[in-house]
Amino acid sequence: MDKRIYLDNSATTPVAAEVLEAMTPYFCEAYGNASSLHASGREARQAIEKGRAEIAAILGVSPSEIVFTSGATEANNLAIIGMAFAHQEKRHIITSKIEHHAVLYPCQWLESQGYKVTTLDVDKTGRIDLTQLKDAIRKDTLLVSIMAGNNEIGTLQPVEEIGAICRERGVAFHTDAVQAYGKIQLPTDSIDLLSVSAHKLHGPKGVGFLMVRKGFSLTPLLHGGGHEGGRRSGTENTPGIVGLAAASSLVFNKMEETTARMRRFKRRLIDAINAIPGTRLNGHE
Repeated sequence: MDKRIYLDNSATTPVAAEVLEAMTPYFCEAYGNASSLHASGREARQAIEKGRAEIAAILGVSPSEIVFTSGATEANNLAIIGMAFAHQEKRHIITSKIEHHAVLYPCQWLESQGYKVTTLDVDKTGRIDLTQLKDAIRKDTLLVSIMAGNNEIGTLQPVEEIGAICRERGVAFHTDAVQAYGKIQLPTDSIDLLSVSAHKLHGPKGVGFLMVRKGFSLTPLLHGGGHEGGRRSGTENTPGIVGLAAASSLVFNKMEETTARMRRFKRRLIDAINAIPGTRLNGHE
């Protein structure tokens, strides 16, 4: 039987053996509710906070700036709608035409609620024009949401420059970093809100996080027990969070090695595609 070649890691990845091993005890042994005060609950809480601290250290932020979610779709919605509802004195948002639906659709929904949204064009490589971004910012602009890396054509946006423009103009900057986290070093000093999903980096499905820079308030989308510092209610997914932290450590520790290998594969693939008459490559080098 031929060995399967899987080329859809941008959609999802298999769970790494090391990640599954780290998660397993929290399904059937250390299964306590992290909000419980008994020993089993405290064990779960300790695992969650350890994972939070590990992820925060990778990004160079405080553990309190990490909010665990059910994935990047929820994280994007929390960033965009949560910011909009918390700061209703400013009702203008900027995004781009090639964002993931988990960004575009929340923006469209806010438009139906009376907010104004400017959707930036991109050039032939998929990058936004920084001058167009500067021109689009208004006095009532609250948020700019531009993805770090595109899930279809792989284009990387100039995140650091976007962040600098937003900082200079007093506008919050959110980036959907699902396709970039673990593959490149992100300039977190330039980012105010950042979304990540575990299953894109050999972690489990159904868990992710939103990094929220200190000083930025959000209106929660889910109301209940006040989990995650009051920003996201719902019993925490202990095995998932442990898996997310383990996957984060794994991909960042192997980033240099993985990048070198992927560059070799990329060159072979591009050379082979370019040899096919009538083909054209999309994206930015």
